[in-house]
Amino acid sequence: MMDVRLGDTLVMKKAHPCGEKHWKVLRTGADFRLKCMGCGHEIMVARFKAEKNIRQIIHQENISTDTSGR
Repeated sequence: MMDVRLGDTLVMKKAHPCGEKHWKVLRTGADFRLKCMGCGHEIMVARFKAEKNIRQIIHQENISTDTSGR
């Protein structure tokens, strides 16, 4: 199982019909909810099917690393 987290960007092997290969992860679990970064189309796809087509995972970095609670 791949380390796919909420907010990550997935680069897929095949492009969406709009021509974009980058997808934003909106939901994880047994299924992924993905949003096309080109046209904004949202899809639900089974995890195993999506993981076969992932070329690269671009992890969302935490902007704030301050854990002091201020």
